[in-house]
Amino acid sequence: MARYTEAKCRLCRREGCKLFLKGERCASDKCAVDKRNKTPGQHGGMRKKEKEYGIQLREKQKVKRAYGVLERQFRNYYEEANQAKGIAGDNLLSYLERRLDNVVFRLGIASSRAEARQIVGHGHITVNGSNVDRPSYRVSAGDVISIKEAKRNIDMFKDLKGTKMIIPKWLEFNADKLTGKVVTLPLREDIDLNIQEALIIELYSK
Repeated sequence: MARYTEAKCRLCRREGCKLFLKGERCASDKCAVDKRNKTPGQHGGMRKKEKEYGIQLREKQKVKRAYGVLERQFRNYYEEANQAKGIAGDNLLSYLERRLDNVVFRLGIASSRAEARQIVGHGHITVNGSNVDRPSYRVSAGDVISIKEAKRNIDMFKDLKGTKMIIPKWLEFNADKLTGKVVTLPLREDIDLNIQEALIIELYSK
């Protein structure tokens, strides 16, 4: 499968905002966006006026990179969101938020979505008691996400016990039992990323 292998901090600098791709580093004074807030490359410091298409493209790239989704998969999410009932932009963000790797990240089990993707891919997570190793798996309301019993003694999971994490209100997490639950489906106001999803819908609607 194709994947991005270059420096992740370059992606944040290109989009001009924190995408939280490096976990704790993004919240520290080592964050590249704080230290060198300009577009990477030889002409990164130059200012240029973005046209309408460029603004829409940047918004799409920002969301795609934040959730770690490739172009074809992102386009498929848009097609499904556009055909579903409701507002297409809200549907799109809801589908992205309900990805299993994102839920593992939101529950605080992983420090970044990339780490969450690895945890899921390595088979450390169960959904409703069944093994799920597909990061794109879409959770539903009522689903119970747990760390496998046999994996709970791993150091990275031991540190989660007894900790207090800020969890979105559409999720709940029991740090002692290392079990989370999807209380309800995420609404637009539950998503804390600075996203103008209408620009993405306009881009794909052309």
